[in-house]
Amino acid sequence: MSTPSRRALLTATAGIAAASVLPSPAAAASGPARVGLAREEHRAVIIGSGFGGGVAALRLAQAGVPVTVLERGRRWPTGPNAETFPHVSGLDKRALWYGTLPAAVRPLARLIGTPLNFGPYVGLLEPILGQNILGVCAAGVGGGSLVYQGMTLQPAEAVFDTWLPQELDYRRMNEIYYPRVAAMLRATAAPDELVTSSNYHAARVFAERVRRAGYGLEKIPMPIDWDYALAELRGEMKPSYTNGDCALGVNNGGKHSVDVTYLRQAEATGKVTVATHHNVTSVARAADGRWEVHADRTDDTGKVLEQKILSTRALVMAAGSLNTSKLLVRAGATGAIPDLPDGLGEGWGTNGDRIYAWTNLQEDFGAEQGGPVVYGSKEWDDLATANTVIQASLPPLGLNSRTTMLVGFGVSADRGRFRYDAATDSVSLHWPLGGDAASHRAIQRRVDKVAKGLGVLTDTNTLVNSTWHPLGGAPMGTVCDLEGRVADQRGLYVLDGALIPGTTGACNPSMTIAAVAERAMDAITTHDIDTII
Repeated sequence: MSTPSRRALLTATAGIAAASVLPSPAAAASGPARVGLAREEHRAVIIGSGFGGGVAALRLAQAGVPVTVLERGRRWPTGPNAETFPHVSGLDKRALWYGTLPAAVRPLARLIGTPLNFGPYVGLLEPILGQNILGVCAAGVGGGSLVYQGMTLQPAEAVFDTWLPQELDYRRMNEIYYPRVAAMLRATAAPDELVTSSNYHAARVFAERVRRAGYGLEKIPMPIDWDYALAELRGEMKPSYTNGDCALGVNNGGKHSVDVTYLRQAEATGKVTVATHHNVTSVARAADGRWEVHADRTDDTGKVLEQKILSTRALVMAAGSLNTSKLLVRAGATGAIPDLPDGLGEGWGTNGDRIYAWTNLQEDFGAEQGGPVVYGSKEWDDLATANTVIQASLPPLGLNSRTTMLVGFGVSADRGRFRYDAATDSVSLHWPLGGDAASHRAIQRRVDKVAKGLGVLTDTNTLVNSTWHPLGGAPMGTVCDLEGRVADQRGLYVLDGALIPGTTGACNPSMTIAAVAERAMDAITTHDIDTII
């Protein structure tokens, strides 16, 4: 691989993920200081403001329940020509959640030409290094919806029933909950007027190669107002969509992320308070049966301004698979929450994520590649190796690397687990060496066939084995029921990726997480409000 292409690859896929073993905000703050301790009473508390937390907040509020949403990150308001989000071509402190760079990955940072050792800041992404895997989770109001590309994919019935509990009832999910999520996110496919423009040449090359390989091709629904991208083509806004500069958030706006859909509607009810800069450090069950949430209120640099203990009758864990699992596993191991289910911390999976750099010195994909995603190719007939492959634009890097990205999502029975270490009072993630091998082989066969004779593919997972779609840790069927109620823990719910057992059926997880949460909230608002919440 050429040096420019290698730099592009590492920047796009491994640069941000390279930072791991992050300190807590309190540790990142400059020196110890005395802070006050506040105690608060709340009707319902939700930890996290992504897809699960956003759905829960809106539906509880519509049922008349006052809700407090704790978000460790900040708000990221956008608008035409805004500079809210960082650019991949010039990463800064906004990229990382209170991040520092471990010595083990400093050589990688030198390769990509970016130090990644910014001062502590309430940034977007937290990479968590586990055994044989690097997981990435988001911070900020809107959670992962701020930085995800936006594919709004629904699995087919046969794949869904093979890899998710059939008791969820796919037909009901298909008739009620998936359409409800699609309507909330206003998901639509990119218009032909946009796709035929010069900036979307890479998308058209991918489409032609997929068809030539004999695979099916379709446009992917995206939660985007494409008029923003068309306005960019007319020169009415600086590029954000049309040059692919949206890997870390869309500055121009027009993306229907959770903060401007579910949470905006929830706050408009007057019953929802989103408390930003609230980093939850532990959860516990009090002697009277209520839930206690311990949180640090911080500033943008991580300095702890106040410590809080929030008491509530109903606690919804929606901090993402990695952090929900870590909080609950620690609470169970330390006795802060007695009698948690034995399966807690298990059933964790990567959603079969695979990311490739496709470099071709003959075919010019374009220094500016329109995005975020236009086309995808599904191969779901073999239920044991079902997968989806999409083309994703490479962010502008100030050079033409003749490279674009191919991303695969697969199904896999391999699972990892979280373990508590009493010596360090910490929770670590363990993934089997060689996990997802069958899924990866199936995806590799497809991308090889698509790219055959046209350039070189580099599997970035061989450089940094990572997932941007962690799932499981408190899965339905063993730890929770289908509505996210934790077994034998009245008033404790899990409504995020931790609830999903390892895969969402060859699709990226956002739509299924939200649809499962919508289904759960219908049951919870019907049956639990008068008796629990």
